[in-house]
Amino acid sequence: MSKNIPTPHINAPANAFADTVLMPGDPLRAKFIAEQYLEGAELVNNVRGVQGYTGFYEGKRVSVMASGMGCPSIGIYSYELFNFYNVKNIIRIGSAGAISPTLELKDIVIAMSAYTDCGYASSFGFNGNLAPCCSYELLSKAMNYAEKLPCKVVCGPLFSSDAFYSDIQSTPVLSRLGVLAVEMEAAALYLNAARAGKNALAICSISDSLVTGESLPAEERQLGFRNMMELGLAIA
Repeated sequence: MSKNIPTPHINAPANAFADTVLMPGDPLRAKFIAEQYLEGAELVNNVRGVQGYTGFYEGKRVSVMASGMGCPSIGIYSYELFNFYNVKNIIRIGSAGAISPTLELKDIVIAMSAYTDCGYASSFGFNGNLAPCCSYELLSKAMNYAEKLPCKVVCGPLFSSDAFYSDIQSTPVLSRLGVLAVEMEAAALYLNAARAGKNALAICSISDSLVTGESLPAEERQLGFRNMMELGLAIA
């Protein structure tokens, strides 16, 4: 067993996780996916209530574990999964706020890249501007499967914001540059995957719109994004 296992944040033995981990932000969403979609799901982590499960989806071993909110949180969990537990693919499945007028509630955005204002990027030793990209392999699979879904799926850049509440309104500028939606985790996930030589993809359902002011209730955000969940599971 690696000297790094268990970690301060994941109390699971070696080989507890499948090659692919689906990573919602919310622990209750992880629990919902495990109970609704995975056969023989076993709870393998519950440190700080960040639930992780491993089971089988259509005969394939798959894990799902929460990431928490923000780049620092997903940065910790994805780093440990990639580097200590030898996970090969992490697929973020979460919510995002539309900043493009072309998007409506429950549309799905597959993130080709992730702009960010997060200080997490500076920890990699590069002082310039970064917009990390996803794994083409996972992106290609996701776009092919998306044709089967009964909802709108678009591919393009996200913005991983460092703050949920901010006095600086940068989203109109980003929207004019073609950024589709704002969330808080994809950039750190993509950076960790690039550094580890692994694969990552962020798939986000639109939960609210910064253009129209519309939003979904918390319960529907937590449990209702089945198209996004099934897309993530299909490419796992």
